[in-house]
Amino acid sequence: MTKIWEFFENLNEPVYVSDIESYELVYMNKKAMERYGFSSTEEYSGRKCYEVLQGCLSPCAMCNNCELTAGQFKEWQYYNPKIDRHMLLKDTLVEEDGRRYRVELAIDITAQEQRSDLLRSYQSLEILVNNGIRLALNEPVPDKSIEVILEYIGLALNGERTYIFERNESGGDDNTYEWVAAGVTPEKDNLQNLPAEVCANWYRNFSESKNIVIEDLEDIRESDPLQYDNLKRQDIHSIAVVPLYIDGRVIGFYGVDNPPKHKLDYASNMLQIMGHFIVSTLKRRNLVKELQDMSYCDQLTKLGNRHAMEEFKNTMKLSGGVGVVFCDITGLKKLNDTAGHSAGDKLICGCADCLRRALGEFGLFRIGGDELLVLCNPVGEQQLKERIDQLHKDMDERGLTMAVGSVWRDSTNDIQYLMTEAERLMYAEKAEYYHRMGIDRRKY
Repeated sequence: MTKIWEFFENLNEPVYVSDIESYELVYMNKKAMERYGFSSTEEYSGRKCYEVLQGCLSPCAMCNNCELTAGQFKEWQYYNPKIDRHMLLKDTLVEEDGRRYRVELAIDITAQEQRSDLLRSYQSLEILVNNGIRLALNEPVPDKSIEVILEYIGLALNGERTYIFERNESGGDDNTYEWVAAGVTPEKDNLQNLPAEVCANWYRNFSESKNIVIEDLEDIRESDPLQYDNLKRQDIHSIAVVPLYIDGRVIGFYGVDNPPKHKLDYASNMLQIMGHFIVSTLKRRNLVKELQDMSYCDQLTKLGNRHAMEEFKNTMKLSGGVGVVFCDITGLKKLNDTAGHSAGDKLICGCADCLRRALGEFGLFRIGGDELLVLCNPVGEQQLKERIDQLHKDMDERGLTMAVGSVWRDSTNDIQYLMTEAERLMYAEKAEYYHRMGIDRRKY
């Protein structure tokens, strides 16, 4: 046995020898002693191999002593949790002086296994990402696609909440989309116009193309107190967040709350890859909105147009109080003829602003060159009267004039009739105004 010990002593891989019958360690080379923290043979001599090498109280379940043959090596791989290493093991049987010994040489393959694990992880990630994108693309509208992808990410990462924040015109951040796991409290309504200083440190990292990965919220208690308070209130203890870019400019961020800590780096990678799809979908959403605005919005006043009015009318409940206010801008033709259409446009916009201030929570529409319409539902009769009084007062203060006709019913089966009646009353008021002022309505 002495010759074998001398042969293995200076080998760069750990080697140990144990008695097959008693499991007692009889030899460890320098590398093995170093691996297990021994400085002398007395520290391990006579102890059981399964106790020293594996930290077990009885022979290892995967022990292959019965499979060993003299003159042949059995090769296999094993992850040793005691030393946290992946090992390629070469075992053989040696017989001497009537005793049988197990000789094991261990080659550390941890680095290779970690690379393989990483490769498998990214292959799995690629499959997850592709599946998520495929599901999202099945949805007909961008908003729904985003909702689907946030749910998919949240479930894939075992998170409690996934979300998107977008920077608003005032420089704050709005939580625009959210998914929460069962039993988790939604936070979207509480996270509108988040002050810019709350996420200032994050945006500084984003400007350097860095993601945010926080394993323990307490780590930022001193360095980022505003964000700490914001996240602590939401019961967040770990988080992964990545920036969203459009044309090289950070337009917001999205992330996942409370994924398992061992998944944080994986979560960050998944979010970063998915971020390109998220941005693409947000751009598609913006384009759809622009097209809808062009189709349903009067470009001058930003009120709804006739298409929007028809759609709004078809969705009204027609109960709980229904009001119609029909307005005609007085003096628009004369102003256009004498001062030009830019002055006329200013007049139209001024009247539209008065309408917004008085009746802004209802459906507001420009349905003709000088005609504005308000559809109110639900609304009380007295409430409608007070709003129309407010409209007249605002117009007087700004030196504007509109003929106004209004109708209210507790409920109706014919909204078109109410619109016609409100228009008739508007024309009656307009005619009375012209008569009182002595104006030739054909020139005005």
